[in-house]
Amino acid sequence: MIAASPAQATATTMRVDTPAGRAGDAAAILARQLGVSIVIPDPRVANRRVAAIRGRMSAREAVERLARAAGATAIAAGPGGWRLVDAPPPRREIRPAPARPAAPPQPVVLPEIEQPEIIVTASKRDSLLADYAGQVARVDGSDLAFGSVGGSDRIVSQVATVTSTHLGSGRDKLFIRGIADSSFTGPTQATVGMYLGDLRLNYNAADPDLRLSDMASVEVLEGPQGTLYGAGSVGGIIRLIPNPPDLGSTVVTGTLGGTATQHGAPGGDISLTANLPLQRDRAALRVTFGAERQGGYIDKPLIGRDDVNRTDIVGGRAMLRVALGDVWTLDLLGVGQRTRGADSQYADRDGPPLTRSSSVGEGFSADYGQAQLVLSGQLGSVRLRSSTGLVGQSLEERYDATLLDGAPRLFRQNRHTRMIANETRLWQPLDTRFGWLAGVSYTHNESRLTRKLGSVFLQSPTTGVENVIDEFTAYGEASVRLNPAVVATVGGRWTRSLLGGSGEDVLAAIALARADITAQRTETAFLPSASLLARLDPDLSVYIRYQQGFRPGGLAVEGEFVRRYRNDRIATLEFGVRHGRAGAGPFDIAASISYTDWRDIQADFVDGQGFPSTANVGDGHIWTGTLSGGVALTPSLRLDAGLIYNHSRVDQPAAGMLPMLRIDEVPNIARIVGRFGFDYRRPLGGDLNLEAKGWARYVGPSRLGIGPELGARQGNYLDSGVTVRVGSARLGVSASVTNLTDTIGNRFALGTPFSIGRDQITPLRPRSFRLGIDAGF
Repeated sequence: MIAASPAQATATTMRVDTPAGRAGDAAAILARQLGVSIVIPDPRVANRRVAAIRGRMSAREAVERLARAAGATAIAAGPGGWRLVDAPPPRREIRPAPARPAAPPQPVVLPEIEQPEIIVTASKRDSLLADYAGQVARVDGSDLAFGSVGGSDRIVSQVATVTSTHLGSGRDKLFIRGIADSSFTGPTQATVGMYLGDLRLNYNAADPDLRLSDMASVEVLEGPQGTLYGAGSVGGIIRLIPNPPDLGSTVVTGTLGGTATQHGAPGGDISLTANLPLQRDRAALRVTFGAERQGGYIDKPLIGRDDVNRTDIVGGRAMLRVALGDVWTLDLLGVGQRTRGADSQYADRDGPPLTRSSSVGEGFSADYGQAQLVLSGQLGSVRLRSSTGLVGQSLEERYDATLLDGAPRLFRQNRHTRMIANETRLWQPLDTRFGWLAGVSYTHNESRLTRKLGSVFLQSPTTGVENVIDEFTAYGEASVRLNPAVVATVGGRWTRSLLGGSGEDVLAAIALARADITAQRTETAFLPSASLLARLDPDLSVYIRYQQGFRPGGLAVEGEFVRRYRNDRIATLEFGVRHGRAGAGPFDIAASISYTDWRDIQADFVDGQGFPSTANVGDGHIWTGTLSGGVALTPSLRLDAGLIYNHSRVDQPAAGMLPMLRIDEVPNIARIVGRFGFDYRRPLGGDLNLEAKGWARYVGPSRLGIGPELGARQGNYLDSGVTVRVGSARLGVSASVTNLTDTIGNRFALGTPFSIGRDQITPLRPRSFRLGIDAGF
């Protein structure tokens, strides 16, 4: 068992508090408290019972005390690391026996070293994966950045349960499992909660597609996750966990690469990260910067331009950590990103490949900024974290609204979002008997949508909408070990939402006559949860879980004014089983089956005037089955695979929606999604190593959206990629190929909702080649 975090000075005395129980569990808790690594290679030692360890002491003293309690010896393994090996029994004086012929030497069998114990930080309680009742996908930061730094597309390619729309970087919506609402980024809150550390990235805006540079890991928790995360987590949680500043070392790393796209324009990328201690063991600054140009590959013959859909992304992140004594830290984090798309990336379904018969420029721009202040520490054995953040996000989109045989028209849409949020929680990780969590949060979010329609050179304002919400929440969760192999958990979340808003660019007479629609109103929700997990043996667990989630209501555009839509609510019952841990050991497998009841589904559709709008479309249900696993064929080669099956229906369409529904499934979710991957590593001699990773992902057919205008089919394609790196830990060169088969496919059947007279597809990026270099000092 290993538990790891950034190493600190081992001579500094710190307060430690570990409960009595298994030595392996005590080591995990002790390692987190001290910021060290502790390895127990022998399962017999890890399973021995030890007494509680409490008081102020140095890391060395605490580890040696744990070793003595477990009947082991602590051996230093580099700065901030120890191995606990079984202590030999005391020697006894033995009288010599008559000499015997020497026996042949017996083979030495070395104990298998256990893999690091996984801590599910997105549980908000630092839960061990073995005690967590639910499906978790964890992608290591080194895998996300292997070959080059990407964005949310890296998560989609590596986690079978995550899917996305494909409007472009900074415009997309992410979905987990079978929970999806629509194709547009309308006023509804996303079905997936995206978090950077402890603070959500947005409330009811598009995925900003931040560059996943210098990440410790990304965790994906299948939903709903209403008890811990509240509104907007009906599908699940994606939590980006950046590497924190290291108080004790100076590090500089970087990557540089160039990309050639078949049938398209070239591109390139650069990423730099620096860790700078400002006061050793007391303060440090960690800064990362990245820029990328994605070459275009869509042609517009009507205006004589090729490769129009170029995208430029520039962004960065800075984090300052200050140690306030032994157990308290203060983190200041800022992140910003600027995205500019020269044009949209869709093409005509029936035209020449990778072309679009449009004479209107349909570019977009997306800007994102966030600031965080996080205070973390301990009050005895209880941990505290308070996170406060500010978010600003803007998105401008341009759509071709030209009527059939009409003059060119342009539809321009601007969305500006501001959010302030705070969450403060206390918790005590589950030990041999009990663990708990209690917290409160407040969120204020303002979202303003304005629209214009007209000729390419002059557009006139059309109806827009502003939504304002203040959300107050209190939540709690508790777990108890009914016996060493069974953990029961119950929790609940109470939320009160104050909703407001108004119409934008609306005649004063209309706004006054219909003021009751935009009047302030409140919604209250209580979300219970319960789970039961049992370990059938050290590597095999089964669980059953019940969880709820919801999204608050709001205002959406309707004709010359706005309409209200209600909150929707979701409840899921899930049964699952896990054997082993993903990426560790000779074999692992996880499976689950869940039933979801979805009431008053919020979804987007195209209204009678051709504009996107939002309404409650009815009640439905979703059956979902997941299966994933991996196997180590040799010490150098490991394979992994995943399969997702979804079956969904809208059972009871809402009154007034029946004529336009005509659907038998939730939009944007394929019935079947499958993924296969491999990881190959071998030494080449000296410090050189060869690493190769590859993946293939099949996305089955799905439907674009709700209503006949959005009834187009999409999906049914295979995407793939391979990256090879040769080098040492400090310097390496890499080569990558994506879309190995140069598939055109149809990732997403929408470029513009004003699609009268022409069908659309969003093809995959053609086969692309990248050469890069990475270095670290």
